[in-house]
Amino acid sequence: MVYLGLENPKDAGNVGSVLRALGCYQADGIFYTGSRYDRAVKHSTDTRNVAEKAQMSHVGSLLLVKEQLPDDTRLICVELVVGATPLPEFEHPEHVLYVFGPEDGSIPQDIVSAADEVVYIPTVGCMNLAATVNVVLYDRLAKLGPAKDVKSGDELIKSSRDNRNRLRV
Repeated sequence: MVYLGLENPKDAGNVGSVLRALGCYQADGIFYTGSRYDRAVKHSTDTRNVAEKAQMSHVGSLLLVKEQLPDDTRLICVELVVGATPLPEFEHPEHVLYVFGPEDGSIPQDIVSAADEVVYIPTVGCMNLAATVNVVLYDRLAKLGPAKDVKSGDELIKSSRDNRNRLRV
């Protein structure tokens, strides 16, 4: 199980792109806090309509969500924090709640303090929310491999590409 926790996301476009990443990398759902996303949702970029199929829940606390997930679910914060583990060195757990901060702030200290691990993406400067989620989920896929029920190779490419794309190698 792979869940994403978004702490008070600000931009509906970013959340729409997170939804698209959730579909592309087959994460199981999103929990989000705050009210800014609800006000901005009319500008969503969820072009594959993942929101209609995905579990997306507004919650009061991501720490309470963690308590409701199976006991072996690890809480991993993704944030630029002194002392964090660089993503290239990180080993992804099988069951996880990845928590991401808002576009204009950080993950609250109580969540960072409760995390099983804090990870950062080694970049010069910070990335936006959607880009960060995509990098983390891709890193997970690259290190753990695709889910057991995921197509691969040409079959995956044919089912994933835009219907106008008929390129061949």
